[in-house]
Amino acid sequence: MGQTTTAVVAVRMALLLVFVGWLFMWVMLPTKTYKNSWTLTLSDRLNSTYFREQGTNLVLFSFPIMFLACLGCVYLHFQTNTRPKSNFTRKRWLDIWRRPLIVMNPLGIVSTMELMFGVMFLALLGWSLYNYLHVSFGHLHMHREGEKVWQAKFRSVWLRLGYIGNITWAFLFFPVTRGSSILRLVGLTSESSVKYHIWLGHISMVLFTAHSVGFVIYWGITDQMVLMKEWSKTYLSNVAGEIAFALALIMWVTSIPRVRRKMFEIFFYTHQTYILYLFFYIIHVGVAYFCLILPGIFLFLIDRYLRFLQSRKSVRLISARILPCDALELNFSKITGLDYNPTSILFVNVPLISKLQWHPFTVTSNANTEPDTISIVIKCQGTWSHKLYQQLSGSSIDRLQASLEGPYGPTSPHFLSYENLVLISGGSGITPFISIIRELIFQMTRQQQQPDKNHRIPSTVLLVCAFKNSADLSMLDFLLPLTSNGYSSDISQINLRIQAYITRETEQQQPLENTKKPLQTIWFKPNPSDSPISAPLGPNSWLWLFAIISSAFIMFLVLLGILIRYHIYPIELSGGPSAYNYTFKTLWDMLFVCASVFLATSFVFLWQKKDNDKREAVKVQNLELSEGGEIESFSTQSVTEATEVHFGHRPDLKSILMENNKKRTDVGVLVCGPRKMRHEVAKICSSTVAKNLHLESMSFNW
Repeated sequence: MGQTTTAVVAVRMALLLVFVGWLFMWVMLPTKTYKNSWTLTLSDRLNSTYFREQGTNLVLFSFPIMFLACLGCVYLHFQTNTRPKSNFTRKRWLDIWRRPLIVMNPLGIVSTMELMFGVMFLALLGWSLYNYLHVSFGHLHMHREGEKVWQAKFRSVWLRLGYIGNITWAFLFFPVTRGSSILRLVGLTSESSVKYHIWLGHISMVLFTAHSVGFVIYWGITDQMVLMKEWSKTYLSNVAGEIAFALALIMWVTSIPRVRRKMFEIFFYTHQTYILYLFFYIIHVGVAYFCLILPGIFLFLIDRYLRFLQSRKSVRLISARILPCDALELNFSKITGLDYNPTSILFVNVPLISKLQWHPFTVTSNANTEPDTISIVIKCQGTWSHKLYQQLSGSSIDRLQASLEGPYGPTSPHFLSYENLVLISGGSGITPFISIIRELIFQMTRQQQQPDKNHRIPSTVLLVCAFKNSADLSMLDFLLPLTSNGYSSDISQINLRIQAYITRETEQQQPLENTKKPLQTIWFKPNPSDSPISAPLGPNSWLWLFAIISSAFIMFLVLLGILIRYHIYPIELSGGPSAYNYTFKTLWDMLFVCASVFLATSFVFLWQKKDNDKREAVKVQNLELSEGGEIESFSTQSVTEATEVHFGHRPDLKSILMENNKKRTDVGVLVCGPRKMRHEVAKICSSTVAKNLHLESMSFNW
């Protein structure tokens, strides 16, 4: 045990040192020391005939993050396979840093740690801009005859703002890489990190807009507007930059919250042009700067291609449970052994509704009690979900084709580390808590069967849920699974209280037992072409991801080195550095990145697919044999007994939370619902008197 602990500490220190060293290089990059001293020394050693001007940036800026991602995969593999879920311990010293500090639009809920890193990032941008300008103003270059000093400085400012925008791009893709080992190392998921992608996107667009508009003004005042049409063979392409900026501007405008929420389909489809934007952006910045931002793009491409491969097959949809409150539960078949944690996310595509749209939904099933199925709950809140509900409830359909990506989620059920839990939801925000309550029931049942002194589970659980109408109370029926593989599904196993608030009805019209109509269950016929859900990289996914990242990056370096040494270098040697087309260099880089990612990922995926196919065949046979068999059902009486219903008002969240705060115990407060509710809870938990309340806000409607 001691050796294992020492190894874990050593790996963590190595990861930290590599990351800090990478950040240090970004701090030094704009300085005079780096430009006039380090660059000359490093260029002689790193810019070999195999990599030329890309060598230094590949070693200093690309390699550290790729190493971090690879070592992180190995670390997460051993952590996942050696640490029991129930023994998860929270780092208490981090609680103060995770407390909400700022609660306001448009930033949302910002913790102390997020604010600290945000200020540090802005300081890095300011530091970089100051040093870039300091160095450039000291060595001004007049780019045309008769150019004045102020004009040269004017041009330098807008050029350096573009350099600063490249810094934001070095971080931009990490938050949206769903299967990222780097995010998991710091305890984040892509869903909880989307806001960082949004913040970085806004900052980068402000900088690139200033960069683009500034250059247009400069060309205008110096009578060089003809440069807007220039696609240089020996330097950067202005036309490529203009195309990239136009595409980015469209994505930026449609991602504004008001536009995105009212016209989601326009936002969704225009955001897919990021591929074209990336293409022209990389051509504009050139190969040397491409290597600065390469790791984020490289890892994102691997993740995106894995998602593409997983989504190519139709999954086996077993059944659908339909509620009269415009909500439904879809139950999919999965391979036994596909593990996931509560609050995980599935991305769903239903070609009958839309062939291109993918929508995220919280997994409500439990991997322990429901080993053969995985479920999601969909509440009708938009055009897509309404069409799906009408299709299932209004017609006799015996098969629904669907494709999935995921599940993606946290590496551990962190909520088990609290002594008490308060779950606050509004409307469809109850769905993440369904999986949490099912996990708590399982953990309590297992503890009774196999007592373990290290086993952790909250002693009390309070679910506060706000609904618009009494018909929405039927959402509580989803707390009980369709089947449970022999495990108890009685919520009396845990000390659970449910306080339901009906905000748009002033009085109870009928007894609670009669407000919930029976669920309509639709059973779908099996189709040979459908497959159970399986992990794209199998059970040891972190090790296989390590194999993909390392082999793809090495393949990229080998291909690039061979091309430069035996094709580009001889041409430049005979005709000078400008002899080889600058755009072609960038195209070669992009080609090798894509080829390396696709080859390595496809090989590992197809290798794992053989094992998955064998398990899928057994799974489908078992499903066909069990089709039509007796289905286990559970009484909702225990849910009714635990529920206290209030009509005509919203919950007094301050009173509820302060009452729990007085217990002087560790209270985990999880909230999911409308923005106003999340912000209200965050403000309460951020107060100085709420020392025992530890907030976690979940949102899926950025």
